Amino acid sequence: MPLFALDHISFAYPQGPELLQDTSFAFHATEKIGFHGPNGCGKSTFFLLVTGLLKPKSGHIRFYDCIISKEKEFRALRREVGLVLQNADDQLFHATVLEDLAFGPLNLGLSPAEAKKRAEQTLAQLGLSNLRDRLTHQLSGGEKRLIALASILAMQPKVLLLDEPTNDLDPTHKKKLMQILHELQTGWIIVSHDFDFLRDTCTGFMSIEGQRLRRSESLHLHQHVHAHPLGDMPHAHE
Repeated sequence: MPLFALDHISFAYPQGPELLQDTSFAFHATEKIGFHGPNGCGKSTFFLLVTGLLKPKSGHIRFYDCIISKEKEFRALRREVGLVLQNADDQLFHATVLEDLAFGPLNLGLSPAEAKKRAEQTLAQLGLSNLRDRLTHQLSGGEKRLIALASILAMQPKVLLLDEPTNDLDPTHKKKLMQILHELQTGWIIVSHDFDFLRDTCTGFMSIEGQRLRRSESLHLHQHVHAHPLGDMPHAHE
């Protein structure tokens, strides 16, 4: 049974073109999918639809094979499907790192003491305990990205949705991010234009073509020094 699925979803922003048209997709919790495509094709929108932060024009979302539409139902989904936003500043809003990591567990119903313990354990497991008492607004860009990921992992989701996680990361923080991902037991979908990163972290790939989600288990991401009609879209060579 898929963890979540989109059934015949269509979506467009007001006064904008249709980004998704009658598209369906199912995701199992053990999958590790790289999601690539041109800017503006709807990759981030897909994440927002899955998590109920946007509503489709038509079609529906399923969670464990049950159609969901109410905020209460999407809150249950978001406990198991952790969304890491492209801009870490949109995800960090408490004064200190420890407070930020404890916020999610508190919302899950843990006591303040339990939430603090969960936050400390998460930082320790990720090798980020040195950032425990840092003020979030004083973190570097790379540190903010890692703590944004840690704040989601503190809620122990089954699946991660990562939106451009390597943007503006220096080599040191990118290496740390990859180390963290390789040690996780979760599945994920990663939106990225970083071919090398997707190749090293994902076993399947997908894109949006013609307003529909397309998957390719045999796709090999690579860059070209030549041009052909497919441009920068994911594709395979015969």
